[in-house]
Amino acid sequence: MSPRPAARPGGRSARVQESVHRAVRELQAEGVALTVPLVAARAGVTPSTVYRRWGDLQELLSDVAVERLRPEAPPADHGNLRADLEHWASAFLEEMSSPAGRSYVRDALAGDPDGPNAGQCSAFARDQVEAILSRAARRGEHVPDAETVMDHVVAPMMYRVLFRPGPLDAGYAHELVATVFYRLMPLP
Repeated sequence: MSPRPAARPGGRSARVQESVHRAVRELQAEGVALTVPLVAARAGVTPSTVYRRWGDLQELLSDVAVERLRPEAPPADHGNLRADLEHWASAFLEEMSSPAGRSYVRDALAGDPDGPNAGQCSAFARDQVEAILSRAARRGEHVPDAETVMDHVVAPMMYRVLFRPGPLDAGYAHELVATVFYRLMPLP
């Protein structure tokens, strides 16, 4: 299956996307078993509109999940790189390891056979990490590269979220951040 062309931003396309996404979120909150005709009826569009735009229900759920995983705000500033990374990593882990977070991650990946949604989710995390690192660099702090943080903080957390569904806590996130500081960052 070839990837779908990107929809035009704004206008009718944006209104359709928003109404369909809202319908999915509402129906999920109601605990209803989703079908394309049910989502379309709630959104006020035809099922063919949903099929044409998303292909199938799983691709639609994947698209909705990616939007729900998009950060709503830039990472908070706690005054130094370590505190910023620890707070962000703890919040990220809490969100991703929650039942809702795990469900969004599963949906984002399940309806994404070619990988663009997974890439978008990764880009969301990387953008947050880069914002933290850029802010620390502006403060004159020595910072690792973003790939180091992605590989040694984000990747292990996502592995655990996806494949080892036991409880995860802020202590684990802090341990991963400590690894970046003590084992991987060269001294200034």
